[in-house]
Amino acid sequence: MTTYRAVTSRFFDSSAMPTVAMVGGGQLARMTHQAAVALGQRLRVLAERPDDPAAQVTPEVVLGSHTDLAALREVAVGSHALTFDHEHVPTEHLEALVAEGVNVQPPPQALIYAQDKLAMRRKLAELGVPVPPFAPVESAADAVRFGDEHGWPFVLKAVRGGYDGRGVWMIGDRAEAERIVTDQLAHGVVLLAEQKVDLKRELSAMVARSPFGQAAVWPVVETVQRDGQCAVVIAPAPDLSRERATEASGLALRLAAELGVTGAMAVELFETHAGELLVNELAMRPHNSGHWGMDGAVTGQFEQHLRAVLDYPLGDTSPLAPVTVMANILGAEVAPEMSMDERLHHLFARMPQARVHLYGKGERPKRKIGHINILGDDVAEVREKAERAAHWMSHAVWTDGWDPHE
Repeated sequence: MTTYRAVTSRFFDSSAMPTVAMVGGGQLARMTHQAAVALGQRLRVLAERPDDPAAQVTPEVVLGSHTDLAALREVAVGSHALTFDHEHVPTEHLEALVAEGVNVQPPPQALIYAQDKLAMRRKLAELGVPVPPFAPVESAADAVRFGDEHGWPFVLKAVRGGYDGRGVWMIGDRAEAERIVTDQLAHGVVLLAEQKVDLKRELSAMVARSPFGQAAVWPVVETVQRDGQCAVVIAPAPDLSRERATEASGLALRLAAELGVTGAMAVELFETHAGELLVNELAMRPHNSGHWGMDGAVTGQFEQHLRAVLDYPLGDTSPLAPVTVMANILGAEVAPEMSMDERLHHLFARMPQARVHLYGKGERPKRKIGHINILGDDVAEVREKAERAAHWMSHAVWTDGWDPHE
């Protein structure tokens, strides 16, 4: 059963500007709402709980599950487009909505390649796009065979649902393969094996595309992962040759067109030590690797996503500074006694240039509770400031020992 909460007012005409429905009430929906406000649009969200990040700030909320077709229908009523802050909606539900006339963006025939990692791998291989060697895993013997053929350790992934290091295992030997695969298959998890890539670093090429077919790319960025989770994004990626940057951007544009993507899409890439680019993942929605653009680009990903799904002309993606670094604020192992508000006060006193985005989430270990953007000229200096600021907001400790009370 779903509950609908709406705010109406005689002071505005709700039909004057478009309403976009977004499935998911997380921080991506919250920041999309901020962009919708600036454009005079309305964002309605399907959230599971009234304290979800987007539900805290969005006037129109449907409370329900993304797996409930009735809830999806309810949030879609009267909307100009239905879009997503995560990819986990059952494909059959989206196809039902399309059949009923809902404008689903991106359409389910494109979104499937962000939902299903095995379908994505097979499609990219069919298109001749470089990907790591892979194979479906339907038994422990399949996993052992893959490790023997492609080397140990190898990467085991849940085909659906994994993110931020969840649903991903680094399999070191036969015993571990047999144990983990047997357990996961017993719980109904569909699995995929991939060769471990000897990578130099991870990159992300973000693109937005409209139903009309217009597309725009942001500068290719470097993403720094810690414990399988994005911690830092550097825009543009330092020391990336013009040739490789053009290759990555061209690949993102090509995939958006060939897969029929609309809205924002992140193409996560591995750069090998030999300079080769391999596709790791696709995300067909705003993405952590694009948060830098909220302050560092003429048009950020959240506004661009709205423009794209509504088939508006797309915005300029040029950077506003030579370097922008985004650092995620991740929950500490033990939440500090100092309140978040007091931490914010001290941060602004020391770093008035820091652009802070908090998500309205409770603190728990490694949870993404916000991010900080800092713009500047020197990569090392800007990165140091962004990471120091994010650590302070997470732990209430300055990494250089600075004492705000002295």
